[in-house]
Amino acid sequence: MAFLPSAFNYGSCGFSGIMDLSTYGAEWRYRFTADEIDHLERVEQGLALISDISRADVTLLVRDGDVALVVAQAQPHSIATLYREPWVGRPLSFQENPLISSGLMQGRRGQRQRNLLDQGTPIIQQVLPVISSSGRTIAVLQIETNLIAYERHKRRHRSFRKAVTWLQTMVLRGDLEGAEQLSRFGEWDGILFVDQTYHIRYLSGIANNHYRRLGYLDDLHDKHIGDLQTRDEMLVRDAFKTGICQEHEVVEGDRHWTRKVVPIRSYGPGWWPRNRISTGNSVPTLRGAIIMVHDDTEARRRELELQILATMIKEVHHRVKNNLQTVASILRMQGRRTDNRETRQQLNEAVNRVLAVAIIHEFLSGDDKQAINIRDVCQRIVKQTQRAAVSPDKNIDLNVIGPVIYLPSQQATACALAANELVLNALEHAFVDKESGSVLVRLVDAGDQVTLEISDDGGGLPETFDPQTTSGLGLMIVRALVESDLKGCFSMEQTSGGTKALVTFQKDNL
Repeated sequence: MAFLPSAFNYGSCGFSGIMDLSTYGAEWRYRFTADEIDHLERVEQGLALISDISRADVTLLVRDGDVALVVAQAQPHSIATLYREPWVGRPLSFQENPLISSGLMQGRRGQRQRNLLDQGTPIIQQVLPVISSSGRTIAVLQIETNLIAYERHKRRHRSFRKAVTWLQTMVLRGDLEGAEQLSRFGEWDGILFVDQTYHIRYLSGIANNHYRRLGYLDDLHDKHIGDLQTRDEMLVRDAFKTGICQEHEVVEGDRHWTRKVVPIRSYGPGWWPRNRISTGNSVPTLRGAIIMVHDDTEARRRELELQILATMIKEVHHRVKNNLQTVASILRMQGRRTDNRETRQQLNEAVNRVLAVAIIHEFLSGDDKQAINIRDVCQRIVKQTQRAAVSPDKNIDLNVIGPVIYLPSQQATACALAANELVLNALEHAFVDKESGSVLVRLVDAGDQVTLEISDDGGGLPETFDPQTTSGLGLMIVRALVESDLKGCFSMEQTSGGTKALVTFQKDNL
């Protein structure tokens, strides 16, 4: 089994705190037995839970020669982290970290107040040795809490403070099962401690407010959890029976709750720190369970409202697409009824413009994302133009190449219209004296920049042609779309085999 394989998402911290150490030259791993590596992996699985409930930054360190090496790190969701940068892989000198040194070299636990060097923030540093079943110190757990959070914790009920200590001990022994499957405990989640007789011994203010929303207005301290008409007792009973952390989504009344239950056991006063040889044989005593309550009601309501809104928007796009197709059909009918060739051509071009916009609305009506695959749009436009604008007596091939590029709907609409106009322009002017040829639409994704290139192998540009001053309607539309909507650049140039039109613009953030 690979050492420390999992990764947790630490919110706004911007990194995963559990990382593969293969890039750090971790020769230290070979100093441990397979059982000790397994022990460390089980300790690592409980770091996120300890970090959240203890409201602390937690690091796991091993000895690597004459330094301590950080091999795992967890940052709390329930409070602001002390560190913005990852510490995994960093060596810490024994001279500057005496508690860590004594923990790793002598198996001692310790605690002190110190200041963070870069911030001057007073914190409480606690170091706890991780001791294998054979009695050897294989690592230390460092728990760092800001002074305010530490003082608040000291004022909490004694039963909860003992439960947190027992939880830390379970993690150190690698006895906490199922913790890695739990979702993170947040700042606005409630927490309870229920003893082995199912009585509530601690209830946070947030948890108390959650239960008040269910109609429990009385003081819940010391009440039997079975007195509540909730599923708490059943969930706690399952945790007691299996010894594994539980997480369930529960609907009670009009509230949607996520409950996490962590069974808590202790091992008696004799196991640590002196009687280390007996750690693996200590018989645990069931002490109760920590229950974490997350009220997901408002988030689910917002999600439902967004789903309804998204459905309505998709329906609007669908209707707009149908209406645009109806308009295109009317214009097409008018074009068929006129005998004026120029009028018929202008109406056909209007049909293509309307249908190009309709394609965008069709994509938006069928996709939950508000991002459009512009390559697919260009392919639809090319097929549509092939049918509608290529004369039957000419053999003109139209193709699209390039990567998949996703653009916001507004940019995609402008880009699609520009592509439509430039393809129509090529078909209208490039092959006046030719019976065959090709038009190629090429997309280039340069990261933050997109290039739309339409090239043909037709007769080329007139010598006096200037794309910036020409009064043709199609190119006027392209210039307006590129400059006003895409905030990009448009150019046309003569090539050895015909003409090339280039549209370049910056991507908007999706």
